[in-house]
Amino acid sequence: MEKIPASEITPEHLYFTRRQFIAAASAVAAGALLSACGVPSPPPTARPTIAQPSPQASKGVDELGDKLTPFDTITNYNNFYEFSLDKEDVAPRAKDFKTSPWTVQVGGLVNKPRTFGLEDLLKFEQEERIYRLRCVEAWSMVIPWLGFPLSKLLAQVEPQSKAKYVRFETLLDPKQMPGQRDSYFDWPYVEGLRLDEAMHDLTILATGLYGKPLPPQDGAPIRLVVPWKYGFKSIKSIVKIDLVEAMPISFWMESAPNEYGFYANVNPDVSHPRWSQATERRIGEFSRRKTILFNGYADQVAPLYAGMDLRKNF
Repeated sequence: MEKIPASEITPEHLYFTRRQFIAAASAVAAGALLSACGVPSPPPTARPTIAQPSPQASKGVDELGDKLTPFDTITNYNNFYEFSLDKEDVAPRAKDFKTSPWTVQVGGLVNKPRTFGLEDLLKFEQEERIYRLRCVEAWSMVIPWLGFPLSKLLAQVEPQSKAKYVRFETLLDPKQMPGQRDSYFDWPYVEGLRLDEAMHDLTILATGLYGKPLPPQDGAPIRLVVPWKYGFKSIKSIVKIDLVEAMPISFWMESAPNEYGFYANVNPDVSHPRWSQATERRIGEFSRRKTILFNGYADQVAPLYAGMDLRKNF
């Protein structure tokens, strides 16, 4: 697909390819996660740099030997409509975004609703650290993400039997996020997963990249990473997570229902109404690459969709 003008309704197709992730554990304490208030926050407290990236990342390549996208590119070419529709304007607009204090409220159909602080999140990350190295956009990038399994957080609140879906919500703060002043969209940004998708080992909450805390333009301080789905599913700057019985109506389903479905599984055989999704282009390269079903994670995630029509459930 060709680069789409920023003026068009185009979500961030930040999606992640291939099969492997690298896990490393550190024994510390247990913990969990975050939600933000609509009032101005005090200056952020200093956050320590999060451990070094995995051995592959330290060598400048991913688990398949592909060269990592430079840090400056990853942090200066972003889809984050809360700040700007212009991918190169997000970083400067987000530079003063306050990420501490930060909390995430987790509730809905759970037995133990909780509000998790940023300090809990960092403990969680230390306890069960996961590195995921390969990812792409409508253009492509290879990014060394750092995070922990979403399932670890959800286990803390004990989902009830009626819970079938997980609904995520981004911070709503037009003072800090100037893009939210655009009345065309129905803010805040909302996304959702089926509960079994959310509990899958490949689904993570990312806290950093390149061994450092997430920059604001990349979704600080906490974002979702679902490696077999298109990137608009990987909601950024999360403040609220609810377990619900009915399928959530996501931001892009509400904004352009004929273009964006709930599942958003990477599928080269299902075209977007305005472009083909059969290929992708990696930043720094001129040629295009074939898009792989489920971004190469078919062995792990295809059973989640057994018997489903992936063209209808797009």
